[in-house]
Amino acid sequence: MNENNVLKIRELTQKYAYSSIQMHEAIARKAGFSSTDHKYLGFFLQRGKMTAGELAELTGLTTGAVTGLIDRFEKAQLVKRQYDKSDRRKVIVDPDTIKIFTLLEPFYKEFQDESENIISSFSCNEREIIESYFLKALALADITISKFK
Repeated sequence: MNENNVLKIRELTQKYAYSSIQMHEAIARKAGFSSTDHKYLGFFLQRGKMTAGELAELTGLTTGAVTGLIDRFEKAQLVKRQYDKSDRRKVIVDPDTIKIFTLLEPFYKEFQDESENIISSFSCNEREIIESYFLKALALADITISKFK
């Protein structure tokens, strides 16, 4: 692959990332959240229960900001605080994943269906290449994130 093709793919990757931010911002507003709060709900869908400290580590937020985040989600009845029986200072955040999914699903259904149609349009070999790219790109992102924590 020549250098122009590499640059073109890098530019398309960046454009996709920017478009993704805009899409999630629009969905968040429609669902009544800030874009960051909306994305943090996704962490709960992926991981389920976690401590406030784990959420702070995952998001990079301060403990005070995490407290505010949990407060907002609790007010919307999307999570519940539970206290560790052996250490009441430890807060476990228990998401209502069904309620979160039900809230967000209408905004993503068409996008997810169309994304699957696009992916299905590629051959098995092409999908393996795309998967390889994303796995390598995600690993690079994780390395970059860990450098700045």
